[in-house]
Amino acid sequence: MSSAITFSIIIPFKTWSLDLEENLVHLREQTLKKFEIILLPDVETTLPDIYLDLPIFIYSTGEVNPALKRDFGAKKSTGKYLAFIDDDAYPQSDWLEVALNALENRNDISAIGGPAITPKNDPFWAKVFGAIFLSNFSGGFKERYVPSSPTHMVDDWPTVNLIVDKKAFDQIGGFNTAFWPGEDTKLCLDLILNGFNIFYIPELIVFHHRRSQFLKHMRQIGNYGYHRA
Repeated sequence: MSSAITFSIIIPFKTWSLDLEENLVHLREQTLKKFEIILLPDVETTLPDIYLDLPIFIYSTGEVNPALKRDFGAKKSTGKYLAFIDDDAYPQSDWLEVALNALENRNDISAIGGPAITPKNDPFWAKVFGAIFLSNFSGGFKERYVPSSPTHMVDDWPTVNLIVDKKAFDQIGGFNTAFWPGEDTKLCLDLILNGFNIFYIPELIVFHHRRSQFLKHMRQIGNYGYHRA
């Protein structure tokens, strides 16, 4: 029982990148070790030798959207909880430990989300655009980008930092894969409509690299706002 997998970390991406490598390095540093990592690239990918110590499984999916990739990863998972994170993000070392404490100590929580903070080493313009998320342009969702007490219930959370009980995920049928982008909003709506609660945990921290080009950044904000509405 002690070796059982608690978390299945699901990471969809197109091609291998330095950001993904940074993510894997920080997953190696997790204080809680009962996890598996499911990587979902477009094409067959060979894992570099430096990461062979990690419990990584790679499944090539073809050129499909992230929702389909995450659904596929969930089907391959063996963990009690599905931990969704983007390939251009990386977790704080206690990410999974904080998650376990939140999920196991209360029986009214089926999913949790936390802030996605701009890394301190991001380029200047990426930091500028990260600051925009903390302004009124964030649509009132500053807690998504900086830890904001207290813990409370939410009805929507992005998959850059979202952890879901697998039983609840399976019960609602996973992501609505016809709805993309914005599939995370639909997933959260389905959870709420089926009686599952989602909680914001300010200590559940990941770091998310921001777009460093203006048009890409504004498109990112626009997509968040459009699909949230």
